[in-house]
Amino acid sequence: MRTLLEKNLAILAKLFLWRYHPKIVAITGSVGKTSTKEACLRVLQTKYSVRQSRGNYNNEIGLPLTIAGEQTGGRNLLRWAWIFLKSIAKLAHADYPQVLVLELGVDRPGNIAYLMKILGKVDVAVVTDIGISHLQFFTDQSELAREKLSLIKKLPLEAAAVLNFDSPKVQEGRIQTKAKVVSFGFAREAQIKASDFRLMQVEGTWGSNFKVHYEGTVLPFFLPNSLGKPAVYAALAAVAVGLQFDINLVEASEALKSYEPSQGRQRLIAGIRQTAIIDDTYNAAPASTIAALDTLNNLALGRKIAVLGSMTELGAQTRSGHIDVAAKIVESAIGLVYLVGEEAKIIREGLQARKFSGRAQWFATSDSAKISVRSALLPGDTILVKGSQAARMEKIVKEIMLEPNLAPQLLVRQSESWL
Repeated sequence: MRTLLEKNLAILAKLFLWRYHPKIVAITGSVGKTSTKEACLRVLQTKYSVRQSRGNYNNEIGLPLTIAGEQTGGRNLLRWAWIFLKSIAKLAHADYPQVLVLELGVDRPGNIAYLMKILGKVDVAVVTDIGISHLQFFTDQSELAREKLSLIKKLPLEAAAVLNFDSPKVQEGRIQTKAKVVSFGFAREAQIKASDFRLMQVEGTWGSNFKVHYEGTVLPFFLPNSLGKPAVYAALAAVAVGLQFDINLVEASEALKSYEPSQGRQRLIAGIRQTAIIDDTYNAAPASTIAALDTLNNLALGRKIAVLGSMTELGAQTRSGHIDVAAKIVESAIGLVYLVGEEAKIIREGLQARKFSGRAQWFATSDSAKISVRSALLPGDTILVKGSQAARMEKIVKEIMLEPNLAPQLLVRQSESWL
């Protein structure tokens, strides 16, 4: 049944692309896809009508649904029939967007090839990062890199490959495409380069402040409510994409003033007892967790507390990934650590091996941890909460946030299917 659905959706998507010929921006990477998608949307909307992937619509079903402008029918056959009927009607006449900004998810080998068969031609391809997340169905990071970089291998000469030069595996991919390479990052060799990054308050709002350098021009950027370098990378990628659509740095900077990170991606939320929560509960990988710990270091004025869930889908890198996080915790002089989930025990082992001077507690689930976290909070504390989706760390954020009634608006995974 699923296979038949995927085939029919692929045909439907190809019909829409043939009928309307939108420009396509395709985004893949181990981390940062959704943030980059949101930033690209803000920039491109200054001059174009744009549609982006909805939520996690980045696979064999979600991608065609985005192209058709529809939502999933779930397990309801009548709903799926209605979706196809509506879509056929829209092929006759629709106000179709000029640009599609699409996430391409990678869970196993062959995913990119399948999605590219649907798309046919991509105008701008963005590779955000290649780390050690989503390794469950890959032998190692190199195989994962080959899969993700396959996005840029078949780009035509007139296309652009937007690559994060701060990611070694992504930078290596620059020789694998005949398309124009547009690089971004903090690296000296990046064409679109960030410098002078710092967190600061502007009119009472915390955000990321940095400078962007491009072809002799230097321009300050400020991203309100965006607390770390992951948001900067998303902004740089969006600037690079915007340049391919004749949107200059000044226009991109203005557009990104309205950019805010999605739920669960390093958002600052008021906590009980005059505390501050860095909510980064959407997902977790070693690199993104280390980046979140940097944000905690940069933002905290009082006690630093890390509440970390297991990082899943790391495959053979599960142990080393969690050990790297333990090393970062020790380096950051964090005094209080709460760990959730089976794999998070490895972080505890790493802390013990490094003679961690703070206090660390382990819990099997976020439900069993949340009361202990709440009880420990003191005025002035800054609490980082992060973990993979399976750890459900947003439950802890809801327990300690000042206004839990705002959870549906502020937190990730608050729909009926999750609660």
